[in-house]
Amino acid sequence: MLQPLDRAWMEVDLGSLIRNTVALRDRGGVPVIPMIKADAYGLGAEQVAHALESVDPWGYGVATVVEGQALRASGIARPILVFTPLLADELEATYAARLTPTIGSSDELNAWLKFGGVYHLSIDTGMARAGLSWREMESIAAAVALHPPQGAFTHFHSPALDDGSMDVQEERFREALSALPLRPHVLHTDSSAAIVRHGPSPWTAIRPGIFMYGVGCGSTSAIQPLPVVHLRARIVELRWIEPGDTVSYDATWTAPSRRLIATIPLGYADGYPRALSNVGRGLVRESMVAVTGRVTMDMIMLDVTDTGAEIGDVVTMIGSSADHAEHLDAATVAASANMSPYELLTGLRGRLRRIYRGQ
Repeated sequence: MLQPLDRAWMEVDLGSLIRNTVALRDRGGVPVIPMIKADAYGLGAEQVAHALESVDPWGYGVATVVEGQALRASGIARPILVFTPLLADELEATYAARLTPTIGSSDELNAWLKFGGVYHLSIDTGMARAGLSWREMESIAAAVALHPPQGAFTHFHSPALDDGSMDVQEERFREALSALPLRPHVLHTDSSAAIVRHGPSPWTAIRPGIFMYGVGCGSTSAIQPLPVVHLRARIVELRWIEPGDTVSYDATWTAPSRRLIATIPLGYADGYPRALSNVGRGLVRESMVAVTGRVTMDMIMLDVTDTGAEIGDVVTMIGSSADHAEHLDAATVAASANMSPYELLTGLRGRLRRIYRGQ
């Protein structure tokens, strides 16, 4: 519910989040391990995790021990995998919070065994970011025989590309598994894009991420997500400017005729990209309007001539208009800023209050 001091805010549609996750679970045919790292891609990890309890996930994925601790403190009891390699001084806290580390070497495993036993084996099949190379499985085979992992996984580097790399990585993963003295019970490789491309998963779990949050894999993909994020602000000022007048820092936009300019209290300090200066769009009174001039730290100006806009009207900068007739999806907004939708969503700042709807 809006409050008197809400001048700019982010609405999160938890109902659409759940339906997107169910669509992926049904397509993959196996339980989900939702990725809720980076505060659930900027949407609020605790609220997202509790909403996703209704889809009966196997567990959740985070990037840091602190993220996992926060989920435990909020009452999440399912397994929580920490996908970033951990330093030795993080292991005690990992164990205390009942988190599951992802291990990529026998040294890491030996260090972890001083505290706990449950872990997933991280296998690098081409990402070259974390985990044990598929070529070096013999280096951990003896330790695995004594202390078997609960699960094993790899990470596809280009699942959205039709370049054959995903098949190569999957074959490397199979090769690595065959080199182990036993097969872990929980096996997972598929991110959102891989699930959309793969269909039914050959493994025992899938790891959806950005699709859950409303960003798909292109207009021709087999399934499309529902929008989840809606970034809105109210018009706080209106002014008429004359032909030749300029708007915002560095005078990068000049009025071609008499124009009505609206100011909204949203800017790059809230995560709306400065790269959308003179490029971005907004929705007001079901009309598409253009960002005029530089996006500033706290304010954006838009050309609302001929829209009938008034002070107090709501402008949507990401998401659907109030009647859902028009939509500015996150992927399109990100592309206009020459950035990834991951970067866009995770950049939406804490100054924006999140309003949760639809559950």
